[in-house]
Amino acid sequence: MITFDQVSVQYEDRADPVLREVNLTVEEGELCLVVGHTGVGKSTLLGAVNGLVPHFTGGTLYGRVTVDGRDTADHPPRELADVVGVVGQDPLDGFVTDTVEEELAYTMEQLAVPPATMRKRVEETLDLLGLADLRHRALYELSGGQQQRVAIGSVLTAHPRVLVLDEPTSALDPSAAEEVLASVTRLVHDLGVTVLIAEHRLERVVQYADRVIHLPGDGTVLSGRPAEVFRTSSIAPPIVELGRAAGWSPLPLSVRDARREAAPLRARLDRTPPSPARGRTTDAGEPLLTARRITVSYQRVPAVREVDLDLHRGVVTALMGRNGSGKSSLLWALQGSGPRAGGTVRVGNGGAGKAGDPRDLSAADARRLVGLVPQTPTDLLYLESVKQELDQADTESLGVDTSPSARAVLDRLAPGIDDATHPRDLSEGQKLALVLAIQLTAAPRVVLLDEPTRGLDYRAKGQLIRIVDELAAEGRAVVISTHDVEFVARAADRVVVMAEGEVVADGPTPEVIVASPVFAPQVAKILAPLPYLTVAQVAGALTGRAGS
Repeated sequence: MITFDQVSVQYEDRADPVLREVNLTVEEGELCLVVGHTGVGKSTLLGAVNGLVPHFTGGTLYGRVTVDGRDTADHPPRELADVVGVVGQDPLDGFVTDTVEEELAYTMEQLAVPPATMRKRVEETLDLLGLADLRHRALYELSGGQQQRVAIGSVLTAHPRVLVLDEPTSALDPSAAEEVLASVTRLVHDLGVTVLIAEHRLERVVQYADRVIHLPGDGTVLSGRPAEVFRTSSIAPPIVELGRAAGWSPLPLSVRDARREAAPLRARLDRTPPSPARGRTTDAGEPLLTARRITVSYQRVPAVREVDLDLHRGVVTALMGRNGSGKSSLLWALQGSGPRAGGTVRVGNGGAGKAGDPRDLSAADARRLVGLVPQTPTDLLYLESVKQELDQADTESLGVDTSPSARAVLDRLAPGIDDATHPRDLSEGQKLALVLAIQLTAAPRVVLLDEPTRGLDYRAKGQLIRIVDELAAEGRAVVISTHDVEFVARAADRVVVMAEGEVVADGPTPEVIVASPVFAPQVAKILAPLPYLTVAQVAGALTGRAGS
């Protein structure tokens, strides 16, 4: 179905080719997981499948890429639309109509499909993806998982033979992600669609993959069965890391298979209590931020319902809950610039500057109390280069003695970003790093991060955890709104779970997420009822036991 024959891609601004002499064949009806660290060429590989590379990205394509017998060098994307369907990270960016039914029909209208055929395909797609009850709903009213399924359906109505998905679950809660992946696997198994998925949250996808395509970063591509590739790959989900630490062979790829192997491991660990994933307490005296009866409404529809929240210095709090539960609305209300129908927020005086409600202070003073990195980092980027953004941040933070330089923070999180690069040309992870660097130059006492791991690979998440640890060690309160349960297990001291605008759970991370079938990380599911959360805890226990 897809063939790469000695394919290399060279961009003018790079000394080495992004892809180097790649030979690859993907058969019909395979679900292929494309993995690799940020910047290794995953997007280039996917773009070559539908002709975006080189027709729209520039650069030079050497060799030959064929899809269903068509040479992509001779066929631009518009001539491959009936063969290759592409769904990007953010479905809302790709929507061009107002309702579900209209969006499903739009692609067929562009391909001049007869009206009778269009109607039939729309009905088939509605049933296939479980969207029939939503056919007349406005797209902006849908949940994240529903929007992602509509985005997939909008390309499926053209009956493509190949489906390319770029991080389809990055913005979804665990339940919505399972819905989307169930729909994708049904396409593979029932219709024989060939699917290529690039995804950083490998723990969600690996169990469904028939093949893994690994880009190690030197331009080459390694392809094979998941268990074989992950045994030596530089990037792997927690379940594989646990299998490596335990010496399992073959490596399990699903929680079910891992639990079947884990009985001896659980017996070895049963008498060894895990070391704390984090070494901090969740109750550090007087709160740094106190919020009482916070209420947020949009057009009289409540998004946050009288929430009370205390944030302590030196504590990292994870804010979790399904899409639409009110997490982002709560963060914006705490920050002061978002709507607040009721309630109070007070940030205490940490020894310098003003104290009080950020909403009642000037923008500069409020920023020194509470800093917020939004879900879409580009909302805060408006200058023409990275250097201009960093210089502006340093200028605004003059007089803040504890402030690091914006460039220093950026280099800690995402080193190597050129000063001359336009901010909107950065990857999602690099945009996040830039905005975080800008916000931290004001040295805020409370740092709010809204979905910060979206677009980050495991290595970048590790760097973000180190940044968060440093912020906590400096005495700041950190809140991270996220759907990434593996990140929470490694980074958070406390978990607050929201549902329908209310707090339904609040406590230390092990107590909250181990007991949850939805928010538990893979290690907790495999080793339950033992209270282990991370591979590092398991490896530490095994090492200590071996040395005793």
